Amino acid sequence: MPVIRSKLQPKSDAFAANARRMAELLAEVRRLEQVVITESESRREKFEKRGQLLPRERVARLLDRDSTFLELSRLAGLNMHDDDGKKSVMGGGSIVGIGKVAGKRCLISANDSAVKGGTVSPMGLRKALRAQEIARENRLPLIYLVESGGANLMYQSEIFVDGGRSFANQARMSAMGLPQVAVVHGSSTAGGAYLPGLSDYVILVRERSSIYLAGPPLVKAAIGEDATDEELGGAETHAQVTGLGEYLCEDDAHAIAMAREVMDKLRWDTVPDAASAPEPLYPEEDLLGVVPADDREPYDVREVIARLVDGSDFLEFKAAFAPETVCGHARIQGRLVGILGNNGPIQPNGSTKAGQFIQLCDQSGTPLLFLQNTTGYMVGSAAERAGAIKHGSKMIQAVANARVPKFTVVLGGSYGAGNYGMCGRGFDPRFIFAWPSARTAVMGGEQAARVMDIVNRAKLERMGMPANDEALKAMSDGLRMRLDKESAALFGTARLWDDGIIDPRDTRRILGLCLAMAEEAASRQLHPNTFGVARF
Repeated sequence: MPVIRSKLQPKSDAFAANARRMAELLAEVRRLEQVVITESESRREKFEKRGQLLPRERVARLLDRDSTFLELSRLAGLNMHDDDGKKSVMGGGSIVGIGKVAGKRCLISANDSAVKGGTVSPMGLRKALRAQEIARENRLPLIYLVESGGANLMYQSEIFVDGGRSFANQARMSAMGLPQVAVVHGSSTAGGAYLPGLSDYVILVRERSSIYLAGPPLVKAAIGEDATDEELGGAETHAQVTGLGEYLCEDDAHAIAMAREVMDKLRWDTVPDAASAPEPLYPEEDLLGVVPADDREPYDVREVIARLVDGSDFLEFKAAFAPETVCGHARIQGRLVGILGNNGPIQPNGSTKAGQFIQLCDQSGTPLLFLQNTTGYMVGSAAERAGAIKHGSKMIQAVANARVPKFTVVLGGSYGAGNYGMCGRGFDPRFIFAWPSARTAVMGGEQAARVMDIVNRAKLERMGMPANDEALKAMSDGLRMRLDKESAALFGTARLWDDGIIDPRDTRRILGLCLAMAEEAASRQLHPNTFGVARF
């Protein structure tokens, strides 16, 4: 058994400094996530007066008691639009994640109506579209917990056109044979009325649900008709007159219980028991101190692998060839996986090694895990003459065309085309997560500053003008600070460059869950039809 022998020194001063820095970064992520929860919780009195559950309470009641909930994109939209990154941190205005309902693994998407009435921001829309993509790729039933004021009209130009994609996705998922259940806790109006309209099962709450294309004021203005909310699209109207709703419930708790009943009665495979597997030989706590506090300092990705894989057993592929690109086979929670990691820039030989390994895994149907920490593909005359472009392209082709599930964790740097070759967001990994230490950009801030300085000096020289060192330094420093800010993990997660920033110590558990979902999806028998289930 090829066990990794760790050289990490957890009692060293360097390890302690690394762990402190990682803990600081993680604490800031957790603080911001708590602001989202606190802001939602602050509306408790208002919800209780209406006899309603808070959105997070709805999700908690929906889940099985023994279910973990993998929440995704918790800081979507951070510092964007109406999210100020301080008091008003909204998480995209929704709660999205994966958990078990009636023993079946489901994707849950809930409007956080305690935050700005659940109105949809541009990043909230992207978060919703990503949720549907995850459900489709992993063949998961989708449960919508609906209560929203609709699109934020201040940003309609960024929402309206792409918003139609969410309805197209619903129609296509129904046709695929993926059940969609909508629990309408409150308002689902205008364009949002099509969300329950395109769901397969609709659950209504008496005197709370309202579903219509136009509310009383707009109807009055448009056609001069006086009509109440209930007459236009209240719960009883849709249960008794239009037939839009299948089930009429008395309150939020009853509606959630009904959603569980619907899932219980669906013919769908339940989550299999977890397979027993040996734990890594080294403690997960060590993962806090693996990545150096100084991101220019290298580290051995095998130290990470040793703390993720079963028994720290890793069969390395071509270990002596292009050693800065690490490839090999292992198991995570009993499931086979091919792993690629970085111990430096990707050299031309590393590209060919990675490309071959990816194709071998694709041939055998083995999922791929990319552990990113790279400055990118090697540059310079030696690398160019060795075929950096040609061989790098082979690696990128292999990543793009591999048919097996791909998973990515950004541990440290994800720079330049290395982001592409190591399966960044643009290459559609099944899931992509970031550690708090992650950095994603076209290049590092310091490198970009030097490039700008060289380019500007050369331009002045061609024009025959003297260089103003102070002005040039100010320009370079400005670019460096901008790229350092824009490469940070929080900046990326706000824009859904990943599916969430995770605690390094949770990496093995999360990857085990993702691999299990991929295995279930591959074996799941769907019953597609042509147009989905139409409402009559």
